[in-house]
Amino acid sequence: MKRTIQEQRLGFVATIGPDGAPSLSPKGTFIVLDDDTLAFGDIRSPGTLRNLAADPRVEVNFIDPFVRKGYRFAGTARVVRRGEGPFEALLDRLRSSFASRVRSIVTITVTRALPLTSPAYDAGQSESDLRRAWTARFRAVQPRGQFEE
Repeated sequence: MKRTIQEQRLGFVATIGPDGAPSLSPKGTFIVLDDDTLAFGDIRSPGTLRNLAADPRVEVNFIDPFVRKGYRFAGTARVVRRGEGPFEALLDRLRSSFASRVRSIVTITVTRALPLTSPAYDAGQSESDLRRAWTARFRAVQPRGQFEE
């Protein structure tokens, strides 16, 4: 699980909006703090922060798009704002090229973690089959010459 987060870093964060509707927002600054805690830097997340202030429940999904596997994490979020005690130590751990733009850091205490896999595996496809197919698709949709071997 830690490897997937470290390699992908892009997590899709689901929160609950003021009207009770789900709200989904991608965040590209995720790190693993310890076995029970994830964190991301808030660069431009006003809706996510507003939703978390009203209801700190959150779910995050990380997917390796080439093998169609990943994890979903549910938990409780806490927003640590710039200037608050642990902010600088968390920012150090984040090591983001966007560090100067990080306004706050959201930590998530994970209460549930489950694997995610594509239904393609149910049909007998292997991880290498899927990696090969999705890598070819990725290359095909890129501008010509972008990812030539």
